[in-house]
Amino acid sequence: MNLKGIHHVSAMTAKAKENYAFYTTVLGLRLIKKTVNQDNPSVYHLFYGDEQGNPGTELTFFEIPHMAPNREGVSSISATSLRVPSDKALDYWVKRLDDFGVTHGKITERAGRLTLEFRDFETQRFFFVSDEHDTGVKAGIPWDKSPVPTEFAITGLGPVQLTVRRSESTIRVLTDLLGFRLKDTYPSTFENQPPIQVFETGEGGSGTEIHLEERTDLKVQRLGRGGVHHVAFRADNEEELHTWIEKINDSRYQNSGFVDRYYFKSLYFREPNGILFEIATDGPGFATDEAVEHLGESLALPPFLESKRSDIEAILVPLDTSSK
Repeated sequence: MNLKGIHHVSAMTAKAKENYAFYTTVLGLRLIKKTVNQDNPSVYHLFYGDEQGNPGTELTFFEIPHMAPNREGVSSISATSLRVPSDKALDYWVKRLDDFGVTHGKITERAGRLTLEFRDFETQRFFFVSDEHDTGVKAGIPWDKSPVPTEFAITGLGPVQLTVRRSESTIRVLTDLLGFRLKDTYPSTFENQPPIQVFETGEGGSGTEIHLEERTDLKVQRLGRGGVHHVAFRADNEEELHTWIEKINDSRYQNSGFVDRYYFKSLYFREPNGILFEIATDGPGFATDEAVEHLGESLALPPFLESKRSDIEAILVPLDTSSK
């Protein structure tokens, strides 16, 4: 039983409307589900992804209005990668980010792939990563109605970077508990810091990797807007998820137990450095309550919140003038 790779990454935003504009207009992602935080239905939970919101392409945001800025540090998911089809696509993104005034770095190599670092409007840290020489788990399919040409478009999630003060305990969770394997290392960009370690799972490749950075010079992260809440890994189905729940219980990690998120089933637990991990099933998927061609167009609510729809809709601010 192997995890198949990265399922989704969930981050924090203080401004859902501006978030929607950035990720659909600038990055060209599809809003695949406009719903609410199931634990606090007064605020949005927005899901972006490829044309169908396939597992491995989902970038999600919890809205917390007036949230303080993220303070970067250890015990954090410190960077998220977005896959693009080729090295040439990175040149396209340099120009596009410049056109929109988005802060970015230079094209550089990381772990044998060309990458381009940038920050979103709330300073969340991202890398575009080229799939030019990637092998392993397949990327998603870009939405053909995106403002970004399909030959340059984002095709899913690439490596997720974790930053910790002491890496040994996180490594044990990744390898001994979750079945990741060490693939490679590459130098840190910071002086007197250990190399960054690359772990992969399943078929391997960009969409399955965790990059583990050890930093002894940082304080603990204070999660805020522009920070990442958790990373989720792919389990094939609900039966497999229950096996993972048994395994994590046997390892005596405190966890959420089985959680039904309607679009997928989940388990949550924290590894020893305090980073929140989720294991999520590939299905049922986002077309459960909406036709694929209309994903994200209207507010979607899980059945247990449907009776509160009028109250919820009265609180939420429309994302744009055409939002329902």
